[in-house]
Amino acid sequence: MSVSCGTDVEFKGEENITVYNSSDWAERGFCKKCGSHLFYRLKEINEHELPVGLFDIQENFKFDLQVFIDRKPSFYSFANKTEEMTEAEVIEKFAPEQNT
Repeated sequence: MSVSCGTDVEFKGEENITVYNSSDWAERGFCKKCGSHLFYRLKEINEHELPVGLFDIQENFKFDLQVFIDRKPSFYSFANKTEEMTEAEVIEKFAPEQNT
């Protein structure tokens, strides 16, 4: 579960963050000391997704999107209705250069 945080994201203690280039279109940030996942960033649009567990206050978050829905385990199901995107739809929207 992650929170879309846009492009205006700042991190304190950046010297403690390492970035892994996870694909041509995205990268992931981790704490160098403990290995905790800190963010997922879409390179082309500089959009940051941060794990919901990093936030102390979560009451205002709305769960409204599931991605890679065609790759989820059959036993994985949420009660509320959300927008759903398949792997192909995610790549088309966030990594259009992958389709060329």
